[in-house]
Amino acid sequence: MRWVVERSHVPLPFSVGSPAAVDIRAAPGCRPAQFSGQRAREDRGPQGLTGLASWGLATSRTAFSSVQKAEMGWGDLGVYGEPSRETPNLDRMAAEGMLFPNFYTANPLCSPSRAALLTGRLPIRSGFYTTNGHARNAYTPQEIVGGIPDSELLLPELLKEAGYTSKIVGKWHLGHRPQFHPLKHGFDEWFGSPNCHFGPYDNKARPNIPVYRDWEMVGRFYEEFPINLKTGEANLTQIYLQEALDFIKRQQAARRPFFLHWAIDATHAPVYASRPFLGTSQRGRYGDAVREIDDSVGKILHLLRDLSIAENTFVFFTSDNGAALISAPRQGGSNGPFLCGKQTTFEGGMREPAIAWWPGHIPAGQVSHQLGSVMDLFTTSLSLAGLEPPRDRAIDGLDLLPTMLQGRLTDRPVFYYRGNTLMAVTRGQYKAHFWTWTNSWEEFRQGVDFCPGQNVSGVTTHSQEEHSKLPLVFHLGRDPGERFPLSIASTEYLDALRQITPVVRQHQEALVPGQPQLNVCNRAVMNWAPPGCEKLGKCLMPPESVPEKCSWPH
Repeated sequence: MRWVVERSHVPLPFSVGSPAAVDIRAAPGCRPAQFSGQRAREDRGPQGLTGLASWGLATSRTAFSSVQKAEMGWGDLGVYGEPSRETPNLDRMAAEGMLFPNFYTANPLCSPSRAALLTGRLPIRSGFYTTNGHARNAYTPQEIVGGIPDSELLLPELLKEAGYTSKIVGKWHLGHRPQFHPLKHGFDEWFGSPNCHFGPYDNKARPNIPVYRDWEMVGRFYEEFPINLKTGEANLTQIYLQEALDFIKRQQAARRPFFLHWAIDATHAPVYASRPFLGTSQRGRYGDAVREIDDSVGKILHLLRDLSIAENTFVFFTSDNGAALISAPRQGGSNGPFLCGKQTTFEGGMREPAIAWWPGHIPAGQVSHQLGSVMDLFTTSLSLAGLEPPRDRAIDGLDLLPTMLQGRLTDRPVFYYRGNTLMAVTRGQYKAHFWTWTNSWEEFRQGVDFCPGQNVSGVTTHSQEEHSKLPLVFHLGRDPGERFPLSIASTEYLDALRQITPVVRQHQEALVPGQPQLNVCNRAVMNWAPPGCEKLGKCLMPPESVPEKCSWPH
């Protein structure tokens, strides 16, 4: 059956950097939820925490669902101005909840960003960085030796104190070796993969990535879980959707508060979608994947209503980093008006789509210009569950409940790290760059371009340029594309530095970096023989152990 989606014709409800909150309930094509005027009580949060896009949190006490979508750009949703208007369910979610146009990831790459969301801490604090090179992006490919340290406290571990059951569906990406398994870090259930769905491999030089159910693998990508690279067909999003729906039903039947982290990756190259969605988007295969995710979000929200737990479930949708413009337009998305994309600390690599939904509590149709971060989901979720953040460590996330329930704005900086280097800081409307770099001239000449069609002289540099003495400063309200630095001779430039400089000094003086986890690689630790492989006859012989420094080119 061919999938048909209701078109949403929602005009862009705000201008980037506009200070005023905007009500988008009247936007044509969006049906707002009824707002009862209730506020979250201190003694009772949501039953579920569900996150989409892909982070989800759901709690009856409040449930949390976070949806964290891999590599979805700020400009990929209709409510953010995407002209095809092919995301009616997410657009409706925004009309029934709160939109955050100034929401950021903690890193322009997947693994560090995911660590930040689940710990509430900058990746440099948890060790999700490398010292193998200055300002180098690093993540967790299957040859990585490191992963999330035992010393880090993850959100599902803490939610257990309040009786929550937690599940992650999709990509974990915080280490694949046994000690890094998500069920050893607080999750009660897992269906998904430890790494990206790269491949296929020959199972000789490299093994195909395993798919797990809880403690054991149940197959591998391109084998039991096929992905057709030629057509883009794969049924993974449908499988992940069913896992989410089944989990919610089981927790509701048992009357248990729950946390669902729906971390899907269909929009990460190689992009995939199931057969009913292939060829349905005006945007090509990437758009097909977005439409299937949008449809899945709609089904999850519909189930929450059917089970009469929507008012007890807080859902948040966002992305792990900006769209990968190097894969665009066929396998990458849109970062709207912002500069560059994934891998960079320009706005296109760090600013994300973000929607909060909690009917009866969050007033419908609001736009908040609070500077937000994926790390805030950690602190906010604990607050919803009636828990305090850990006091024995620095926590970077804010509690967004005052913003979402009462419209308050909190002054806070946003730190833009690339590897071990603080590249930029935003405070208020001003962003100061202390270092600029896209990627090397060598890579660029080979066709690796993180900013296609967006060269800005002196800004999108192909050598690492330090600006610590005279930072490049932009007013993001007037210039969201970071094309026109303020004149260093202007009073505005000096005033902006007076706001930002003490924040940077205080941050750097107090910072205690974690032990770097992304320095050492070893082919022997790849997914040769994951737990459960013997039952499937899928165990492979690892090569000799040869630890070496990981190479991070950019």
